[in-house]
Amino acid sequence: MPNYSGKWKLPTVMQAEGAGNWPKPPFSGGEAWMWGAGSNGKLGQGNTTDYSSPVQVGALTTWFTGTGAWAQTLMVTGSGTAWAWGAGNFGVLGQGNTTSYSSPVQIGALTNWLKMFGGYYAVQATKTDGTLWAWGSGNSGVLGVGDTTNRSSPVQVGALTTWLTAAVGYRFTLAAKTDGTLWTWGKNNYGQLGQNNTTDYSSPVQVGALTDWLKVSCNYQNSGAVKTDGTLWMWGRNNHGQLGDGSVTTRSSPVQVGALTNWSDLSCGVSHTLGLKTDGTVWAWGDGSSGQLGDGTTVNKSSPVQIGALANWSEIGAGLYTSGARTTDKKLYVWGWNSSGQLGQGNTTNYSSPVQVGALTTWELVMVSRYYMGGIKS
Repeated sequence: MPNYSGKWKLPTVMQAEGAGNWPKPPFSGGEAWMWGAGSNGKLGQGNTTDYSSPVQVGALTTWFTGTGAWAQTLMVTGSGTAWAWGAGNFGVLGQGNTTSYSSPVQIGALTNWLKMFGGYYAVQATKTDGTLWAWGSGNSGVLGVGDTTNRSSPVQVGALTTWLTAAVGYRFTLAAKTDGTLWTWGKNNYGQLGQNNTTDYSSPVQVGALTDWLKVSCNYQNSGAVKTDGTLWMWGRNNHGQLGDGSVTTRSSPVQVGALTNWSDLSCGVSHTLGLKTDGTVWAWGDGSSGQLGDGTTVNKSSPVQIGALANWSEIGAGLYTSGARTTDKKLYVWGWNSSGQLGQGNTTNYSSPVQVGALTTWELVMVSRYYMGGIKS
């Protein structure tokens, strides 16, 4: 496993990122499995074939964490190496080129990568030393390095060593530091940077002056974050009610979702949002047209609605009209749009309520993206 020294000890990172985003010790790595649309090779199978049931990525058993991006998959091993596969447009795979790869390729030779965060052909990544790195499309300043130039290899975002976590959407980025401050940069046409304006920024700008931000998430043109007091805040585009404030009004500054103080995590989809509470319940809001809210309907909701009655959820993921979640007993459930078999059910049927992926109880992490999903098994 990576060397989590000082403030980067694993328990500290887990507390900040949430147990759903970090596998719990003694987990030190497992198998990677993927399913759904295989275009661009993003399932890592050496081909571009669609799979409606999970297929293993190679034979490695040391995958530690990962994320699905727009048309790429990004994963880190327990030894701290970074890998990518899928569409290589704009250099997003970090290989010094724009080539697509249908099997995993290592990003450089370093062994101190902590976690990668993918969005629209752009990547942000943290290292164990607290630095933040970016590569891929530089459109609108999403890389945060002061320009709009594409980068096909990792470049450092500033010189700070206090970055904790990040999220990448459609040409914009959110990131939180270890001091609890929140920073954003990139495209801002819907106020998704939380700056109370619609100005683009190519370098990090702070959101307000608060120092209690803990977790961040974003997707297409909307953003969200959880604070240390358990409150949930969102901003950006709100055409489907994905901000959860009971309206469809776009916001350029953070607005609180209700008044509760028991939120522990969130995941922003393209036009819907999932939220996890400290009591183990999962809630959803926004676009429900493909059943992605998991409440048995295809109706939009502008305020949170509970998904079922279970209270043992530990991790959530929202993508393009699809959702996934993992329970504390390591079962994996999915729901929503299934056009390419991305729900892993062996079919292309949509589901408006959670359905389990197989019968295994060894899932350590779930990844939900556009047209495809994946996970890590212990």
